[in-house]
Amino acid sequence: MKKLFVLLTLAALFLNAGASLAEMPEWTYPLAPEILEDIPGYLVLTNRSVLLGADFEPNDLVPITARHINAIHGDMLRKVVNEAVNVMFAAAEEEDVKLYLKSVYRSYSTQKTMYNNRLAKVGHDDGVVAYPGSSDHQTGLGMDILNYEWTKKSGMTPAFSETREAQWMAEHCAEFGFVIRYEEDKQDLTGIIYEPWHLRYVGLEAAQYMKERHLCLEEFDAEWRQYIQDWEAAGGNFKQLLRDRAAPDPASVMFVTEDGEEEISLFSGS
Repeated sequence: MKKLFVLLTLAALFLNAGASLAEMPEWTYPLAPEILEDIPGYLVLTNRSVLLGADFEPNDLVPITARHINAIHGDMLRKVVNEAVNVMFAAAEEEDVKLYLKSVYRSYSTQKTMYNNRLAKVGHDDGVVAYPGSSDHQTGLGMDILNYEWTKKSGMTPAFSETREAQWMAEHCAEFGFVIRYEEDKQDLTGIIYEPWHLRYVGLEAAQYMKERHLCLEEFDAEWRQYIQDWEAAGGNFKQLLRDRAAPDPASVMFVTEDGEEEISLFSGS
Protein backbone atom coordinates (compact mmCIF):
# COMPACT_ATOMS: atom_id res chain seq x y z
CA MET A 1 0.00 0.00 0.00
CA LYS A 2 2.83 2.39 0.87
CA LYS A 3 4.51 1.77 -2.47
CA LEU A 4 1.25 2.38 -4.32
CA PHE A 5 0.74 5.68 -2.48
CA VAL A 6 4.22 6.86 -3.49
CA LEU A 7 3.60 5.93 -7.11
CA LEU A 8 0.28 7.73 -7.21
CA THR A 9 1.75 10.82 -5.57
CA LEU A 10 4.59 10.98 -8.09
CA ALA A 11 2.20 10.42 -10.94
CA ALA A 12 0.13 13.38 -9.76
CA LEU A 13 3.22 15.56 -9.57
CA PHE A 14 4.27 14.66 -13.10
CA LEU A 15 0.78 15.24 -14.47
CA ASN A 16 0.54 18.62 -12.72
CA ALA A 17 3.89 19.66 -14.19
CA GLY A 18 2.70 18.72 -17.66
CA ALA A 19 -0.54 20.62 -17.12
CA SER A 20 1.23 23.82 -15.99
CA LEU A 21 3.50 23.74 -19.04
CA ALA A 22 0.49 23.30 -21.29
CA GLU A 23 -1.23 26.32 -19.73
CA MET A 24 1.72 28.65 -20.35
CA PRO A 25 2.42 30.47 -23.62
CA GLU A 26 5.04 28.82 -25.80
CA TRP A 27 8.64 29.70 -25.01
CA THR A 28 10.03 31.04 -28.31
CA TYR A 29 13.16 32.88 -27.23
CA PRO A 30 16.18 31.37 -29.08
CA LEU A 31 17.98 30.56 -25.82
CA ALA A 32 16.72 28.08 -23.23
CA PRO A 33 15.28 29.54 -20.01
CA GLU A 34 17.97 27.71 -18.00
CA ILE A 35 20.62 29.83 -19.73
CA LEU A 36 18.81 33.04 -18.80
CA GLU A 37 18.31 31.83 -15.24
CA ASP A 38 22.10 32.09 -15.17
CA ILE A 39 22.86 30.23 -11.97
CA PRO A 40 26.64 30.34 -12.68
CA GLY A 41 26.50 34.13 -13.16
CA TYR A 42 28.05 34.16 -16.65
CA LEU A 43 25.65 36.85 -17.86
CA VAL A 44 26.26 39.34 -15.06
CA LEU A 45 26.22 42.90 -16.38
CA THR A 46 28.19 45.74 -14.91
CA ASN A 47 28.59 49.31 -16.16
CA ARG A 48 28.11 52.84 -14.84
CA SER A 49 24.40 52.17 -14.37
CA VAL A 50 24.81 48.69 -12.84
CA LEU A 51 27.63 48.74 -10.30
CA LEU A 52 29.15 45.80 -8.47
CA GLY A 53 29.69 46.26 -4.76
CA ALA A 54 33.13 46.87 -3.29
CA ASP A 55 32.92 43.43 -1.66
CA PHE A 56 31.95 41.56 -4.84
CA GLU A 57 34.40 38.77 -5.62
CA PRO A 58 33.71 35.53 -7.50
CA ASN A 59 34.00 32.45 -5.28
CA ASP A 60 35.65 30.23 -7.89
CA LEU A 61 38.72 32.25 -8.89
CA VAL A 62 41.76 30.15 -9.82
CA PRO A 63 45.31 31.08 -10.86
CA ILE A 64 45.59 31.60 -14.60
CA THR A 65 47.42 28.89 -16.51
CA ALA A 66 47.36 30.34 -20.02
CA ARG A 67 50.28 32.25 -21.53
CA HIS A 68 50.56 35.72 -20.00
CA ILE A 69 52.89 38.66 -19.50
CA ASN A 70 54.47 39.80 -16.26
CA ALA A 71 52.78 43.20 -16.28
CA ILE A 72 49.42 41.56 -15.69
CA HIS A 73 47.03 43.14 -13.16
CA GLY A 74 46.51 40.16 -10.88
CA ASP A 75 46.66 36.51 -11.87
CA MET A 76 43.17 35.04 -11.37
CA LEU A 77 40.13 34.17 -13.46
CA ARG A 78 36.98 32.20 -12.80
CA LYS A 79 37.63 28.49 -13.24
CA VAL A 80 35.48 27.98 -16.34
CA VAL A 81 37.04 31.04 -17.99
CA ASN A 82 40.57 29.89 -17.31
CA GLU A 83 39.75 26.55 -18.93
CA ALA A 84 38.10 28.20 -21.95
CA VAL A 85 41.05 30.56 -22.45
CA ASN A 86 43.46 27.64 -22.57
CA VAL A 87 41.33 25.86 -25.16
CA MET A 88 41.06 29.03 -27.25
CA PHE A 89 44.80 29.71 -27.09
CA ALA A 90 45.51 26.15 -28.22
CA ALA A 91 43.08 26.49 -31.14
CA ALA A 92 44.67 29.81 -32.12
CA GLU A 93 48.14 28.27 -32.14
CA GLU A 94 46.94 25.64 -34.59
CA GLU A 95 46.44 28.55 -36.98
CA ASP A 96 49.78 30.14 -36.07
CA VAL A 97 48.16 32.79 -33.89
CA LYS A 98 49.89 33.32 -30.55
CA LEU A 99 47.93 35.11 -27.81
CA TYR A 100 48.89 36.51 -24.41
CA LEU A 101 46.81 37.42 -21.38
CA LYS A 102 47.58 40.88 -20.07
CA SER A 103 44.88 41.75 -17.55
CA VAL A 104 42.41 39.43 -15.85
CA TYR A 105 40.42 39.66 -12.59
CA ARG A 106 40.71 42.95 -10.74
CA SER A 107 39.32 43.65 -7.32
CA TYR A 108 37.24 46.76 -6.65
CA SER A 109 40.14 48.39 -4.82
CA THR A 110 42.55 47.77 -7.70
CA GLN A 111 40.05 49.26 -10.16
CA LYS A 112 39.55 52.27 -7.91
CA THR A 113 43.29 52.94 -7.84
CA MET A 114 43.56 52.62 -11.62
CA TYR A 115 40.58 54.92 -12.15
CA ASN A 116 41.91 57.60 -9.82
CA ASN A 117 45.33 57.44 -11.48
CA ARG A 118 43.71 57.97 -14.89
CA LEU A 119 41.72 60.95 -13.59
CA ALA A 120 44.89 62.48 -12.20
CA LYS A 121 46.63 61.99 -15.55
CA VAL A 122 44.02 63.32 -18.00
CA GLY A 123 41.78 65.36 -15.73
CA HIS A 124 38.48 63.72 -16.69
CA ASP A 125 36.78 60.37 -17.28
CA ASP A 126 37.69 59.60 -20.90
CA GLY A 127 36.22 56.08 -20.99
CA VAL A 128 39.62 54.40 -21.00
CA VAL A 129 39.52 53.09 -17.41
CA ALA A 130 36.21 51.83 -16.01
CA TYR A 131 34.66 53.48 -12.97
CA PRO A 132 35.08 51.41 -9.77
CA GLY A 133 32.32 48.82 -9.58
CA SER A 134 31.62 49.05 -13.31
CA SER A 135 34.66 47.11 -14.48
CA ASP A 136 34.08 43.92 -16.41
CA HIS A 137 37.34 42.67 -14.90
CA GLN A 138 35.78 42.56 -11.42
CA THR A 139 33.41 39.82 -12.59
CA GLY A 140 36.33 37.42 -13.13
CA LEU A 141 34.87 36.81 -16.60
CA GLY A 142 36.62 39.61 -18.50
CA MET A 143 40.22 39.77 -19.68
CA ASP A 144 42.57 41.64 -21.99
CA ILE A 145 44.34 39.55 -24.64
CA LEU A 146 47.13 40.79 -26.94
CA ASN A 147 49.79 39.56 -29.31
CA TYR A 148 53.47 39.64 -28.37
CA GLU A 149 54.18 42.94 -30.12
CA TRP A 150 51.44 44.74 -28.24
CA THR A 151 52.51 43.34 -24.87
CA LYS A 152 55.59 45.57 -25.24
CA LYS A 153 53.57 48.76 -25.68
CA SER A 154 52.84 51.07 -22.77
CA GLY A 155 49.15 51.29 -23.61
CA MET A 156 46.43 49.82 -25.78
CA THR A 157 44.49 51.56 -28.55
CA PRO A 158 41.81 50.49 -31.04
CA ALA A 159 44.61 50.13 -33.61
CA PHE A 160 45.14 46.67 -32.16
CA SER A 161 42.10 45.64 -34.22
CA GLU A 162 44.31 45.75 -37.34
CA THR A 163 46.44 42.85 -36.12
CA ARG A 164 45.92 39.27 -37.23
CA GLU A 165 45.49 38.19 -33.62
CA ALA A 166 42.65 40.66 -32.95
CA GLN A 167 40.92 39.66 -36.16
CA TRP A 168 41.23 35.98 -35.28
CA MET A 169 39.66 36.62 -31.88
CA ALA A 170 36.81 38.66 -33.35
CA GLU A 171 36.04 35.84 -35.77
CA HIS A 172 36.47 32.83 -33.48
CA CYS A 173 36.08 33.85 -29.81
CA ALA A 174 32.35 32.98 -29.72
CA GLU A 175 33.29 29.36 -30.47
CA PHE A 176 34.79 29.25 -26.98
CA GLY A 177 32.11 31.23 -25.12
CA PHE A 178 33.58 34.74 -25.48
CA VAL A 179 32.44 38.02 -27.01
CA ILE A 180 34.25 41.29 -27.68
CA ARG A 181 32.84 43.19 -24.72
CA TYR A 182 33.32 46.73 -26.04
CA GLU A 183 32.58 46.95 -29.76
CA GLU A 184 33.42 49.91 -31.96
CA ASP A 185 29.82 50.90 -32.71
CA LYS A 186 28.43 50.26 -29.21
CA GLN A 187 30.27 52.93 -27.23
CA ASP A 188 27.09 54.91 -26.55
CA LEU A 189 25.65 51.82 -24.88
CA THR A 190 28.71 50.48 -23.06
CA GLY A 191 30.27 53.82 -22.08
CA ILE A 192 33.70 52.39 -22.95
CA ILE A 193 35.89 53.01 -25.98
CA TYR A 194 36.39 50.30 -28.59
CA GLU A 195 38.54 47.57 -27.02
CA PRO A 196 39.25 44.79 -29.53
CA TRP A 197 41.52 43.20 -26.92
CA HIS A 198 38.88 42.83 -24.18
CA LEU A 199 37.07 39.50 -24.22
CA ARG A 200 34.23 38.55 -21.94
CA TYR A 201 33.02 35.03 -21.16
CA VAL A 202 29.23 34.57 -21.38
CA GLY A 203 28.99 30.86 -22.25
CA LEU A 204 28.83 29.14 -25.62
CA GLU A 205 25.14 29.58 -26.42
CA ALA A 206 24.95 33.22 -25.38
CA ALA A 207 28.21 34.10 -27.13
CA GLN A 208 27.09 32.61 -30.43
CA TYR A 209 23.69 34.28 -30.15
CA MET A 210 25.22 37.68 -29.39
CA LYS A 211 27.70 37.40 -32.24
CA GLU A 212 25.06 36.38 -34.78
CA ARG A 213 22.94 39.41 -33.87
CA HIS A 214 25.83 41.77 -33.13
CA LEU A 215 24.56 42.52 -29.62
CA CYS A 216 26.64 44.04 -26.87
CA LEU A 217 25.99 42.77 -23.36
CA GLU A 218 23.79 45.77 -22.55
CA GLU A 219 21.55 45.04 -25.55
CA PHE A 220 21.42 41.32 -24.85
CA ASP A 221 20.57 41.88 -21.19
CA ALA A 222 17.76 44.29 -22.07
CA GLU A 223 16.43 41.99 -24.80
CA TRP A 224 16.07 38.80 -22.80
CA ARG A 225 14.70 40.58 -19.75
CA GLN A 226 12.07 42.27 -21.92
CA TYR A 227 11.18 38.93 -23.50
CA ILE A 228 10.55 37.35 -20.08
CA GLN A 229 8.52 40.37 -18.99
CA ASP A 230 6.33 40.18 -22.10
CA TRP A 231 6.08 36.38 -21.86
CA GLU A 232 4.91 36.57 -18.25
CA ALA A 233 2.44 39.33 -19.15
CA ALA A 234 0.96 36.85 -21.64
CA GLY A 235 0.43 34.28 -18.87
CA GLY A 236 3.82 32.69 -18.38
CA ASN A 237 5.57 32.05 -15.08
CA PHE A 238 9.35 31.94 -15.48
CA LYS A 239 10.11 30.32 -12.13
CA GLN A 240 7.41 27.71 -12.63
CA LEU A 241 8.69 27.02 -16.15
CA LEU A 242 12.14 26.30 -14.77
CA ARG A 243 10.70 23.97 -12.11
CA ASP A 244 8.60 22.12 -14.65
CA ARG A 245 11.49 21.71 -17.08
CA ALA A 246 13.68 20.39 -14.27
CA ALA A 247 11.17 17.66 -13.40
CA PRO A 248 12.24 14.18 -14.60
CA ASP A 249 10.58 12.64 -17.62
CA PRO A 250 7.80 10.49 -16.13
CA ALA A 251 8.21 7.87 -18.84
CA SER A 252 11.78 7.26 -17.76
CA VAL A 253 11.31 7.18 -13.98
CA MET A 254 12.02 3.76 -12.48
CA PHE A 255 11.17 2.40 -9.06
CA VAL A 256 12.58 -0.53 -7.13
CA THR A 257 10.40 -2.84 -5.09
CA GLU A 258 11.01 -3.32 -1.39
CA ASP A 259 12.91 -6.56 -1.98
CA GLY A 260 15.21 -4.73 -4.38
CA GLU A 261 14.74 -7.25 -7.16
CA GLU A 262 12.08 -5.74 -9.41
CA GLU A 263 12.18 -2.42 -11.28
CA ILE A 264 8.89 -0.66 -11.93
CA SER A 265 8.31 2.06 -14.51
CA LEU A 266 5.58 4.50 -13.61
CA PHE A 267 3.85 4.12 -16.95
CA SER A 268 5.02 0.65 -17.95
CA GLY A 269 2.10 -1.19 -16.40
CA SER A 270 4.43 -3.24 -14.18
